[in-house]
This record gives sequence, structure tokens and C-alpha cells, in this order.
Amino acid sequence: MPICALAHETDWTGWRRAARAFVLAGVEPSDLTWTVGGPGEPVPEAEGSFTLSRALVSMAAQAFQAREPERFGLLYTLVWRAHRGGLSLDDPEDPDLRIARRWALAVRADAHRMRTHIRFCPSPADGQPHFLGWYEPDHFVLEGNARLLARRDPAHGFAIVTPEGTAHHDQAGLRFGQGLKDPGDDDTLLAWWEAHRGTILASAGAGGGLPEAEELDEDPRPLDRPPLGPIVLPATQTSATRDLVRDARGCERCVLYAPATQTVFGEGPRNARVMFIGEQPGDQEDIIGRAFVGPAGQLLDQALEEANIDRRLIYITNAVKHFKFTLRGRRRIHQSPSPQEIDICRFWLDAERTAVNPALTVLLGGSAGRAVLGRPVSVMRERGHPFTLPDGGSGFLTVHPSYLLRQPDASSRAREYAMFVRDLRTIRDLINSLSG
Repeated sequence: MPICALAHETDWTGWRRAARAFVLAGVEPSDLTWTVGGPGEPVPEAEGSFTLSRALVSMAAQAFQAREPERFGLLYTLVWRAHRGGLSLDDPEDPDLRIARRWALAVRADAHRMRTHIRFCPSPADGQPHFLGWYEPDHFVLEGNARLLARRDPAHGFAIVTPEGTAHHDQAGLRFGQGLKDPGDDDTLLAWWEAHRGTILASAGAGGGLPEAEELDEDPRPLDRPPLGPIVLPATQTSATRDLVRDARGCERCVLYAPATQTVFGEGPRNARVMFIGEQPGDQEDIIGRAFVGPAGQLLDQALEEANIDRRLIYITNAVKHFKFTLRGRRRIHQSPSPQEIDICRFWLDAERTAVNPALTVLLGGSAGRAVLGRPVSVMRERGHPFTLPDGGSGFLTVHPSYLLRQPDASSRAREYAMFVRDLRTIRDLINSLSG
């Protein structure tokens, strides 16, 4: 059985060359083993050529960045099948395509989170503007994001440090080197960078040839925006919420569990002082398993950024933990949860709030308001000011970001978005008063 050893986890160029050669050599997917590093067999000489659809290559490039050991073999299977005419990208039930698309969607969401959550601090180098940041991605999205940032803002140098590697961009180009597991804080990160910068750059390479991150989720924020504070390394969940996630995986308290892909709990640092509560997971959240990563989540990220609120410092979740939808052809169309479904799922939300114990709870929309207050709420009448919750904590009600997406025209969206950012700035001031 042939063994193909890639140079590293994101050796896209090596994988493409090997996949093409093995397909042309007639090596079936079940007869080929993929590894990273270590010994392997020479890639056979390719005789002939073939073409793949742009859509398949694009999806494969995204899925290739997923932190899934099986991705090399599954993507090779798709290439093998496409070459032999046995693959239809229009088939929604194809099991290989469903897995690859799920991985690609998770990578896109993680890439977007990286671009919106990372914070840069000034780190001048050789008298030139330079910015340094640290981030821990879920998938191997560093290279694609770094290529996007380097193209979009070529005048500014930057270094993005992750546990598994560093991307460095300056006048000499974009290079990739060793990473740092845990910087602790800004000062530690800066000291480490100054001490190791020369060694890292001396051994840095050009990367694995991954294309830049998808333009669809592009974040237009310039690199020279002032940092919003120290780099904080949040735990995605406390030990208490990890126990809740485990217990809720098999929840069948209401009928929503049956068609949904999975239970979607919240995430945030273990010492979060603020909890944001939305309505329910959407289509992308249901597939990925994380709250607020779809269109509404991306709009929330943008608004939080304008309000100078660091999303990494807040805990964010939903009132209902399963995606409620109706099928329209192949599309899953969002349906609002009923009052009964909100009340049933309050069991999990109450447990989550107890585990996190936030000083301020932000209610995004009517469903979140009902879940916490136990009554129907008029969002437009009650929004925009703090109040005391029944359990004694502080609460704040505003619209759900999906409300902004439903506005009928550009002027309405702009008006409502400005009001939403205004509410978030009020929340920011409340956060600062709590921290003080």
C-alpha cells in the first residue's frame, strides 16, 4: 500500500501534486495512506492530465484546512471520483461531499473568527510600521488568512503568532515559521517576539501554497486600528459548562432535537462578566456547533468592534439550543421557536447562566427576553437601558442582529444598525463600570 508523506499539515501544493499523480497512476483511495512528516514513498511520475471544476477545487482548498486527520484521504476520494465521472456536486445526499462541505464551512467560520477576534499591538521593526498579534484557531487557517491580509494591506507589516506557527509579513514578503503555545499577555508576547524574531525569520519558509482566505467573509478592518487592550486567551468553556455540553448532547426535552444536527451551547472565557443571549442556532451554527458564526454572528462581530467590545471577553449563547427550521427545497429556512419551546429549553439556559454567573446579561431580541424574564417583551419599547433581573443581576435588552438583516432597504439597515451600535456602546460603558 503506497504511503504519501506530506511536509506539514497545510502542504496543499504537495497534496495536489501527489493526488494528481496517484489518480493518473490508477491508485484507488482505499490503497493509499496519507501521513504528515516521516517516511513516505516517492510520488509516481504523472503521465497525462485532467481538469477539475473550480467549485470542487475551492471547496477542497477550504476543507484541506480542517483539523481532521481523514481530510487528505477523503479529498483524494473526491478527486478520484470526479476524474472518473462518478461525482455530482449537485447531489446534496452524497456522503463524501456532505463531510467535505461541513469541514469547509467550519474552516470559513473559523477564518472569519480569526480576522474579527485577533488584536494587534504595535511592534515597530526597522523603523517600519509593524503589528504583532496572537490567536489560537480551531483549524489550520493561519496561512490563508495571512495571505489575505498581506494582499489587502501590503504597506503594513505584521506577525500573527499561533500555537503551531507564525505568519510574518514585511517588505521582503510573507513567510511562515515556528509558533508559541501560550504567550500569557502582551508583554510576554512582545518579549518572546523580540528574542526569537531573528531565528524565526531565518528559518521561515513560503508556506504550503494554500490560497488566500475566501473573499466572502472578508473583514475590512485595517491593521493600524489601535489595539483594544491586552491579548486575552479565553477558555472556550468552563468545566461546569463542559459538563452541561456533555449532558445536553442527548437532550430530547422537546421535538426540536430530531431534525437538528446537534445541540449548540455557548462559549466564552471562564471569568466572563457579561453574557449575550440570542434566540437559537442558525443553519451554519447547527452544522458547525458554535453560536453566532453565521450572517447574524458576523454582523454582531462588526457591531461589537465598532462599539469597542472585545467578543473574546464575553460569553455568548442562545435561549434555545437546537435549530428550528422548515425545509424549502434543499434549503433549511429558520423558524422562530414557540413560547413553549423557549420555556422547555430554559432548563439548559438557567444551568448555563448559573455556571457562568455573569454580572450583566444582554438579551438579544424577544426570544431571549422571554427566556430570561419569563414574559413576552416589547423589544422596541424596552430596549436601550439597564434593569434589574428577577435573580438580582443586571440586564439589558436590544434587538437581535438578524433583525438588522431583515430590513427592507439600505437606509433602514443603516439606521437600525446605528441604533444597535449605540445600544452596544451603552453596554460597553456598563461593562467598564462593572470592571471598575
